[in-house]
Amino acid sequence: MSQNTTPVLTIDGPSGVGKGTVARIVAQKQNWHLLDSGAIYRAFALAVDAKGIDIANEEALGKIAQTLGLEFKTELSNELVSVYLDGKDVSKILRTEKTGEMASKIASIGVVRDALLKRQKDFAKPPGLVADGRDMGTIVFPDAPFKVYLVASVEVRANRRLKQLQAQGSKGIISQILAKVKARDKCDSLRKHSPLKPAKDALIIDTTGLSIDEVITQVVALIEA
Repeated sequence: MSQNTTPVLTIDGPSGVGKGTVARIVAQKQNWHLLDSGAIYRAFALAVDAKGIDIANEEALGKIAQTLGLEFKTELSNELVSVYLDGKDVSKILRTEKTGEMASKIASIGVVRDALLKRQKDFAKPPGLVADGRDMGTIVFPDAPFKVYLVASVEVRANRRLKQLQAQGSKGIISQILAKVKARDKCDSLRKHSPLKPAKDALIIDTTGLSIDEVITQVVALIEA
């Protein structure tokens, strides 16, 4: 089976809708590979920050993107995905607010998206791939046979983020988190390159009042149909 015929499920949507959890569990159920595209951009942001590169320097950003030493080590049975940058486990720092904000800004730069596009496409290998991100169904895998776009109210998403921070031992103020969620939504939706939007043929699922199991049931049904 070639890359072009490898079945791909894309799961797109803004932050806090449950993309990561749904993607990991569905990949486990289908025994497919997993791509967390957000982690790629976050890892890239860490690399840029570590090297002290100004994000206005597009030439330097392009070089870093082409040589990014990134590796995913998945333990789907435990619903864990470890991310290694240049051999170092950066899984925890990858999920901080600072890294997420920087990644969102960098993701709007065309030269960066172009350089990381092939890296993402290479994840499509037999027996299948679950790709989690913001433009998986529109840009990276536009021909994917299965596409899902998750949404949820901004209040629910902010509360989910607060719980994540608390689980990591960090503190957060809900009003500040809510403001950041709204600001990131605006940035992602209005950016010139690959703006956040559902693919025309995507199944849209509102996760606001659904459990993870209920969302997964709908996603798996789409694949099996």
